[in-house]
Amino acid sequence: MSVENNKGRIAIVTGAGSGIGRAAALALLADGWSVTLAGRRLEPLEQVAEESGAGARAFAVPTDVANAESVQALFAAAVERFGRVDLLFNNAGVGNPPGPFEDWTPEQWRGVVDINLSGMFFCIQQAFRTMKAQTPRGGRIINNGSISATAPRPNSAAYTATKHAVEGLTKTASLDGRKYDIAVGQIDVGNAMTELAARMAKGVPQANGELAIEPLMDVKIVGQSVLYMANLPLEANVLFHTVMATKMPFVGRG
Repeated sequence: MSVENNKGRIAIVTGAGSGIGRAAALALLADGWSVTLAGRRLEPLEQVAEESGAGARAFAVPTDVANAESVQALFAAAVERFGRVDLLFNNAGVGNPPGPFEDWTPEQWRGVVDINLSGMFFCIQQAFRTMKAQTPRGGRIINNGSISATAPRPNSAAYTATKHAVEGLTKTASLDGRKYDIAVGQIDVGNAMTELAARMAKGVPQANGELAIEPLMDVKIVGQSVLYMANLPLEANVLFHTVMATKMPFVGRG
């Protein structure tokens, strides 16, 4: 079923059921975008759609980004519903397994890599296939990276390694997207108040081994940052955008 929409304002947000993805989806919907909400569980996606009050402009599609066929089905559903895809907020991700990395199982390591890296790639790949074939051609991809890519926390090998790889994906996709009018950028977030980051308010390990409570910022600020990047004309691109709580441990983690 096709839904009436504003041309050039069609988005897919992965990991849209909570945290940064939820904040970005709500910001886009409030600005008039039509948004396909992707995530592993349907109920949180439907809750975001209902909260937005956007009606038919919010479309929930259960998706496992670690599965290439599931990602392909997501993009097919979005195109069938809205006609095209102008923005991918490539956000879905997970944190580290618990404990020191020498105790992790191969399955725990692969679980992070499958979602944070392979899932990111599958979504970029499908976005390219969709955006270069549509008329008008092109679109924008915003990858969710992390400050951890260059300034890791203790016991963060899987998360940091995958986010470091995302930076490489952003740079190469930005270069490869030029000939298709696809702009690719990245947002790196420091200490937004989400379920994933809530533990920071209770104290988290620092580089010197101490525990410290870290300041957090409202996750809505991240949503507004994504919206700013999304609304740029395709002739301009923010390649890397860092938004962080002002008083958090700085990017050197000191």
